[in-house]
Amino acid sequence: MSLEEIRKIRLDKLETVKKAGFNPYPAATSRTHSAAQAVAAFSELSQVNQKIVLAGRVRSLREHGGSTFAHVEDGTGLIQIYFKKDELGEERYKFFLENFDVGDFIEAVGVLFQTKKGEITLRVSDFKMLAKSLLPLPEKWHGLTDVEERLRKRYLDLIMAPEIRELFVKKNIFWQSFRNYLLERGFMEVDTPALETVPGGADAEPFVTRYNALDMDVYLRISLELPLKKLIVGGFEKVFEIGKIFRNEGISAEHLQDYLQLEFYWAYADYETLMEFVEAMYKKMIQDVTGGLVTAFKGQTIDWSGKWPRVDYFELANRELGIDLEKQSRDELFALAQKHNLNPEPHLGWGRLVDLIFKKQIRHKLVQPIFLMNPPVEIEPLAKRLENNPRKVQRVQVVACGTELGKGFSELNDPIDQRERFEEQMKLREQGDKEAQRLDEDFLIALEYGMRTLTNKPGKN
Repeated sequence: MSLEEIRKIRLDKLETVKKAGFNPYPAATSRTHSAAQAVAAFSELSQVNQKIVLAGRVRSLREHGGSTFAHVEDGTGLIQIYFKKDELGEERYKFFLENFDVGDFIEAVGVLFQTKKGEITLRVSDFKMLAKSLLPLPEKWHGLTDVEERLRKRYLDLIMAPEIRELFVKKNIFWQSFRNYLLERGFMEVDTPALETVPGGADAEPFVTRYNALDMDVYLRISLELPLKKLIVGGFEKVFEIGKIFRNEGISAEHLQDYLQLEFYWAYADYETLMEFVEAMYKKMIQDVTGGLVTAFKGQTIDWSGKWPRVDYFELANRELGIDLEKQSRDELFALAQKHNLNPEPHLGWGRLVDLIFKKQIRHKLVQPIFLMNPPVEIEPLAKRLENNPRKVQRVQVVACGTELGKGFSELNDPIDQRERFEEQMKLREQGDKEAQRLDEDFLIALEYGMRTLTNKPGKN
């Protein structure tokens, strides 16, 4: 039967419900218990045969002569309900069988009992429709095997896959853990503009939109960084934001066009202090989300509990590749990238070629958590240089599971150096590097008023 034929049958059932004098989409329900609450209170409720009201989506129907079992799902789980013709009466029982389908929302009144198999079940004495489902739910292993279809119709994925819903719950715990950790340590949460006249703070191509009232183009932010730094200039010492950012670049398992990011800024601290702080914060979050400090990733065990090693970017690269990247010229690095089929773009400079080689040839091997320190200055124009090596910057990344899980650095607060870095970035843009950062004159003016030493922890870039 085609989807349209099924929909036509369900529309006919909808009309039958209306003609019988019932509203198939009522505004209110008299629910007294969730599925989980009913199961938890079974002993108490069943002893006194107390009537309760459940509500949820019908997930299965099984008819056996004069009785029907159904499973109803709400936000807390599944519970079985039981319809018996002798108790409901033939007319009401028939009305249920002929007009309710899997996918419909139902309110069911009754008392709890336990089946011979031990399943807690509601014996239904009354019911009503809360919403008629006009389209059938897909079969779990057939209707949603197309990954792109699952992502386009996320609501169906959530309906059919409890493990996906659980990810949403864990994501909420994830953000609350970070937020609470920072608030408890004196950081102030702020909200900065999502529209910018000059996008900055990250290497990414922005989305452009039109501000009609001002008759000008503006950009959706690609980072939270520069507005937060301006707050530090203004006198705040500990600020953070959890906000949406937007990047007009390719889709991958690690990147979406818009996503939620955490950034915090901490005056009078450097990246050495940051590493201690971030390690403790991440461990608290992992404990909150998973219940422990040992997790699984693609068949491997990740142990977050020990002290995370601090590893120099170039020392690791040189050891893994068997060559000293710092001694290679730009052309030699380009040839090396071509040798490994990395398809380097012609405009890439020395630092970006180093980083391309590192990301493609080394990073995926880093499974256990480490702090990766001191990369080339070209890839981090907002970070302080190392005092003993100006080709490197005081940046650190949390790397585990073969990817970056966050980064931070000692923030550059020298306005002269910052202007020179921005000018170098603008030259890269002129050469075709669309992800090179733009010169933000207002931020440079803010720096000239003086910005104290600080560190930060942007989310994954």
